[in-house]
Amino acid sequence: MIIETINMNGYGLYVWSAFSFTLLSFLTLYVVIKIQYVKEKNKFLSKYETLNDKKAKIARSQTINQEILSSSQTI
Repeated sequence: MIIETINMNGYGLYVWSAFSFTLLSFLTLYVVIKIQYVKEKNKFLSKYETLNDKKAKIARSQTINQEILSSSQTI
């Protein structure tokens, strides 16, 4: 019974290799995206983690930052 399911009437080799390739591709894509996310998060934190209240108030008052903040709030 299990051998028949694995063999799939002669198409098992094709089906299982396609399944394995897809699973490996998704796993690789996940790992690459996770690594990039951690790098970008660390860059962001290193740049903005030390932002105090005074600097944050100045940043909010600048016109370009107001445009960015107003457009991001609608998302």
